[in-house]
Amino acid sequence: MGFALRSQLCWRAFVSRSDLSKQYYRSLIPAVGQLFSESSLMAVDLEMTGLDPDRDQILSIGLIPIENGMLQLNRAEQRLIQINGSVGDSATIHGIVDHQLQDGVSIDSAVEWFLARTRGKLLVAHHSPLDLGFLQTAIKRVTGVSVKLLAIDTLALERKRLLRQQDVLKEGTLRLGACRSRYDLPVYAAHSALVDALACGELLLAQVAALGEQHQVSVAELCHLS
Repeated sequence: MGFALRSQLCWRAFVSRSDLSKQYYRSLIPAVGQLFSESSLMAVDLEMTGLDPDRDQILSIGLIPIENGMLQLNRAEQRLIQINGSVGDSATIHGIVDHQLQDGVSIDSAVEWFLARTRGKLLVAHHSPLDLGFLQTAIKRVTGVSVKLLAIDTLALERKRLLRQQDVLKEGTLRLGACRSRYDLPVYAAHSALVDALACGELLLAQVAALGEQHQVSVAELCHLS
């Protein structure tokens, strides 16, 4: 698995015409060969105005590093992002209202910050295709470059575990809160990018610990290219 991922990253770096994407892929090549206990990861969560990256906008990004199997809470960061127009009815989901975004950063600054903070780090997200889809769309709009992000998806890990146990996956079974409850993790207020990034990071640590012999688990076994 690790060899296959490294080969994909090497190929993407080779064929890329952009220095930005070349550097991004090359920075991840050493990372996919690491054991989880030695890895450098970044838990990420987004709040958006909707679910369509082509029409909706990113409101906030939360990042928390995970180094050597430990959450680095003293290095947790969040950015509120200015948008075009109003948050509209989406405020009922995430609680972010228009005046809170007045002091936010531009999407250009947010993308620059995200790329700088996550370079060389594997991402960790719950239902990663959604958040990574928005991030990839934003990166393309800001830089003109298409970048495929690499992530560990805690939802996909939990689905695989439950299906291996032949459990029936009922509606809501794979939501972040439901997944955390199966590992006796505390209940957090949802729909804050930073809090959800923390919740996702804690869930990953619990999932890896439940595998047993966590010091022998490689990150390549856990991640995929979005």
